[in-house]
Amino acid sequence: MWTSGRMSNAKNLFGLGVSLYFWGLMDLTTTVLSGSARPLTEGQEDNLSDKLHQRMKRSWVWNQFFVLEEYTGTDPLYVGKLHSDMDRGDGSIKYILSGEGAGIVFTIDDTTGDIHAIQRLDREERSQYTLRAQALDRRTGRPMEPESEFIIKIQDINDNEPKFLDGPYVASVPEMSPVGTSVIQVTATDADDPTYGNSARVVYSILQGQPYFSVDSRTGLIRTALMNMDREAKEYYEVIIQAKDMGGQLGGLAGTTTVNITLSDVNDNPPRFPQKHYQMSVLESAPISSTVGRVVAKDLDEGINAEMKYSLVDGDGLDVFDINTDPNYQVGIITVRKPLSFESKKSYTLKVEGANPHLEMRFLNLGPFRDTTTVHISVEDVDEPPVFEPSIYFVEVPEDVEIGTTIQIISAKDPDVTNNSIRYSIDRSSDPGRFFYVDITSGALMTARPLDREDISWHNITVLAMELNNPSQVGSVSVTVKVLDVNDNAPEFARFYEAFVCENAKAGQLIQTVSAIDRDDPQEGQHFYYSLAPEAANNPNFTLRDNQDNTAWILTRRSGFRQHEQSTFHLPILISDNGRPVLSSTGTLTVHVCSCDEEGMVMSCSAEAYVLPVSLSRGALIAILACIFVLLVLVLLILSMRRQRKQPYIIDEEENIHENIVRYDDEGGGEEDTEAFDIAAMWNPREAQLVVKNRQDMLPEIESLSRYVPQACVMDNNVHNYVLAKLYEADMDLWAPPFDSLQTYMFEGSGSVAESLSSLQSVTTDSDQSYDYLTDWGPRFKKLAEMYGATDSSGALW
Repeated sequence: MWTSGRMSNAKNLFGLGVSLYFWGLMDLTTTVLSGSARPLTEGQEDNLSDKLHQRMKRSWVWNQFFVLEEYTGTDPLYVGKLHSDMDRGDGSIKYILSGEGAGIVFTIDDTTGDIHAIQRLDREERSQYTLRAQALDRRTGRPMEPESEFIIKIQDINDNEPKFLDGPYVASVPEMSPVGTSVIQVTATDADDPTYGNSARVVYSILQGQPYFSVDSRTGLIRTALMNMDREAKEYYEVIIQAKDMGGQLGGLAGTTTVNITLSDVNDNPPRFPQKHYQMSVLESAPISSTVGRVVAKDLDEGINAEMKYSLVDGDGLDVFDINTDPNYQVGIITVRKPLSFESKKSYTLKVEGANPHLEMRFLNLGPFRDTTTVHISVEDVDEPPVFEPSIYFVEVPEDVEIGTTIQIISAKDPDVTNNSIRYSIDRSSDPGRFFYVDITSGALMTARPLDREDISWHNITVLAMELNNPSQVGSVSVTVKVLDVNDNAPEFARFYEAFVCENAKAGQLIQTVSAIDRDDPQEGQHFYYSLAPEAANNPNFTLRDNQDNTAWILTRRSGFRQHEQSTFHLPILISDNGRPVLSSTGTLTVHVCSCDEEGMVMSCSAEAYVLPVSLSRGALIAILACIFVLLVLVLLILSMRRQRKQPYIIDEEENIHENIVRYDDEGGGEEDTEAFDIAAMWNPREAQLVVKNRQDMLPEIESLSRYVPQACVMDNNVHNYVLAKLYEADMDLWAPPFDSLQTYMFEGSGSVAESLSSLQSVTTDSDQSYDYLTDWGPRFKKLAEMYGATDSSGALW
């Protein structure tokens, strides 16, 4: 009978544990073998083999072997012993071990059957091994028993501390949370066998973080332990949690982890302005939406709980200023809402409110969650450009208005306290045709050229106003001028009319329908009246019928037209409009007499055979015309050569160096400009003669403009009318020399204390003029008094 023995090897365990093994009971079923373990004969082996194939129960049954893990001794760890009842102790039986870890982890003494562990065992790496054992005949190698399987289990010891696999932990909890609010749950894992003893029984405790937080010893759930924890006082907490096995008993292993807990913000702090009064200033020229200043309310909260909304709740500038909230920096930006005026109001007071838009009901008792501050805004004066009143002008003027007529007074004023003087001008880019002129001081807008509605019916000009003391300050206003229509255009034919009449035409036959056009645009509409001109009213050939629809028919008055008698008729037609005054014009209708067929189709309108004399051919006429053309060319060539002769520019009896002609092209004028006036007239008015020195280099010559001025104009104070009229007269004179300045010394107007000092006017009177009063004007006029006041001199002054 085979057995497995149990031995004690306590001396090799050094007190760490006992290797246990159990008896394996083997039921002897073999009838061939006796109690001795002798070798079998060949016949017996065959017979045994047959019987084994037929039915053989295992002759050994193994229980489990148990061995403690983490053996630290120097000798191999004894596990157990294998023994067969056929083993007589003579070494004839050889034990073989195979399976998991055989030869590597476990070895067997092939003679005694003792099993040892030769490596350190760790249950957490492998909890059991499955092996197979067999007894062989050492001599023949034949199995003495069938192979049997057994298990070696590793027994656990407390060699692993609990571990937090997910640590360290990060968690957050709202500030001001009630006591017991859950924060986070931590979990520790123990690798020891939870079914064997208390090695894997974990208990949690808190090592750091009290008295703010607590932990459930069984579940590891962390909760708040202190009420009214304020984030603004302390925001971050580091909590250390310990997990200990063996149920927390002495000798148990422990592991720790860190939990970083952050208090999240709630809206528990109302906003507050650090300043209760703000002082700001803004220029009165600040544009709309420009920034005046910023206010800020501090809030200890953060994020959405610190968002602010600013508004103006009171003050005298609610309609002048506005406030907006900067979402990035949570500041209130005060901006200009309406134009400012230092002269109208110099300061404003605003009451600004800052409030939290997001509130929590459970913290309303900590409010109110709003605050106010006062803002004083001072308006600073700047030099502003002139301002027009009104801001736009609309003027209607008839097109036949005279040059120099004032059509509108443009008014602007300096809005500043200084109230500087204003000077007016026209932006010439808005009036390239220079149809208008504005008085520099009064702002009177006048016409400078004739207006024609048919050419330009609307004028949009820009009038500029400039401060006298600060030319950089310029204001502008738009002036729209509508030119009203007057009846100044006579009607005329819509096109050139040419009619044909057949020789066989009958009396009363229609030969042409005429119509007219008129450039005017009367309000009541256009209506034209047609009639034959007085010189053709009683002609025997044609008559006219007015259709009263702005058209007229031309009818034959007789029949029997003949080309050889008269091939062409010119019929004058009088066209009148319905305007005030009535204007009319005469148009000529050319009527050709033609030969026609029976159906009235024109065949020929040539009358050459009838009009050319018999003795004069067409070639003779061409020769005559060629001779006339050659003669005209010769005459023009002779005239051109005569004009190119060099002649003195000025015909003067006496040589005078002061009256030499100096030609130059710059724009000035001044004392050296001797072409524009006779300097002798400035020497002594008594010796000045009205002798116009004609220029011979330009024909026809322009004469002094003053000779065309009526004497009544001298008494007229409207100087601008006179100057504008003369300027337009010079511009329209195509033969005038290209002078860059217009100088007239006759009409100076009023405004001087000495009245007019012109010497040109004095020569037109028959009596001598007295200049004795110049001596009363002081030292400044002493030289003039000496020149013009000496009347007792017997000779000329020069």
